[in-house]
Amino acid sequence: MCSAIALLAGCSTNAATGRTQFAGLMSPQQETQVGASEHEKIVKQFGLYKNSKLQSYVTEIGKRVSVNTERADVQYKFFVLDSPIVNAFALPGGYVYISRGLMALSNSEAELAGVLAHEIGHVTARHSAERYSHGVVTSLGAAVIAAAVDSTGVSQALGLGSNLYMSSYSRSQENEADSLGIRYLSKGGYEPKAMSSFLNAMQNQSAVDSKAKGEKSGGANYFSTHPATADRVAKTRNESAQYKAGGDWDRDKYLKMIDGMTYGDSAEQGFAKGQTFYHPQMKFAFTAPNGFEIVNQPSQVIAVSKASGAAMIFDMSASQGAPNPASYISNVWMKGKSGIGSVENTTVNGMPAASVAFPGEVNGKKATIRVMAVQWAADRYARFQIAIPNGSNANLVNSLKTASYSLRKLSNSEVQKLKPNTVRVIAAKSGESVSGLARRSAFSNLQEERFRVLNGLGQNDQLQAGRLYKVIVD
Repeated sequence: MCSAIALLAGCSTNAATGRTQFAGLMSPQQETQVGASEHEKIVKQFGLYKNSKLQSYVTEIGKRVSVNTERADVQYKFFVLDSPIVNAFALPGGYVYISRGLMALSNSEAELAGVLAHEIGHVTARHSAERYSHGVVTSLGAAVIAAAVDSTGVSQALGLGSNLYMSSYSRSQENEADSLGIRYLSKGGYEPKAMSSFLNAMQNQSAVDSKAKGEKSGGANYFSTHPATADRVAKTRNESAQYKAGGDWDRDKYLKMIDGMTYGDSAEQGFAKGQTFYHPQMKFAFTAPNGFEIVNQPSQVIAVSKASGAAMIFDMSASQGAPNPASYISNVWMKGKSGIGSVENTTVNGMPAASVAFPGEVNGKKATIRVMAVQWAADRYARFQIAIPNGSNANLVNSLKTASYSLRKLSNSEVQKLKPNTVRVIAAKSGESVSGLARRSAFSNLQEERFRVLNGLGQNDQLQAGRLYKVIVD
């Protein structure tokens, strides 16, 4: 490709990878500009974890593995996102992000350093610039490329949004970032094997998550932007053997640093305890039916039953001037929709409410849809959308009705007592077993399997007296 367009945009040899690449449609200066612009969006979307000590610690690790990279023009910046999802990504210009969910899965400073080094590898290899430049060629054609090169700055580079960091990298780019990451790990004085060690943990976490949901193992898809396939684990293990072994792991230091860290959803995001979802900041709670999986999203809470196909969605909405719940349903929420029945007035724990049912579909199957609006405040309504597949038994219908009527306001004293799950680091006692320590965790199922994955233990590994282990407590 370079030979065909070299006169238009130019190709260059990347100092980190040693290969010639076409990335000329996003200059290093534009990378910095894009990164700074997108950083604000990332912080707004996820939020930063409010622990300055942990943020500083991650920055120290990041500096240690980035100081000897091939791109002296990049000023790397590292951030811990307040997200329970195991994730990490980098923006052009050196913005590197890891989630506290990923930190909970990591078992040493070296493993975390491996993740940061991998993301740094994407930056030094200029993978975002490369993807963007090839994408422009594919979608716009040579004539537009010529115009863009002549312009003052490829304006499209500033409107890339989340595609830069959420789209999957190619297999070759992932392999390249792994190789560079191992190099930076070794240069930073860490054990090179930590890269494959964490990838293995990621695979195991995927398997136990799939098992908990009754699905087939999705190891290759768990980290959609960075798939931890068995081939990738083996490849990084073999590559790390080419470097000097005996680098730092810093396991105990790392575990002590994350002791007390929030696990799962935070108080700011709301969290589930059993089948009850609590939101301390917004001061509400409701209880989903037994057997329903609760999925917390930024703007709504979803409860889904895979067995029955039923679903319940909860959110909040501005009143838009509607004086009561019935008016809100008829004149705002369902305005202009045909086939809506009569709105029924009711109350939910002393709050005025209204609901209506109408025919619809859920996952391609005919269902009854019931919506309920509850007057939460003078200018706000709490809303339930409930999908009940046709032919559902009376017990399911009643359980969903009970769930919608369980919505209540939390008192200040309740809010003060509500705490999210946390990572607790405990030294194993002599004679203590894996199953015994695992039973102390807040997980409702697969306690031992989750404990083993969380602590990097194999199926037959036993506890060592005095050694530190992670337990998730409520």
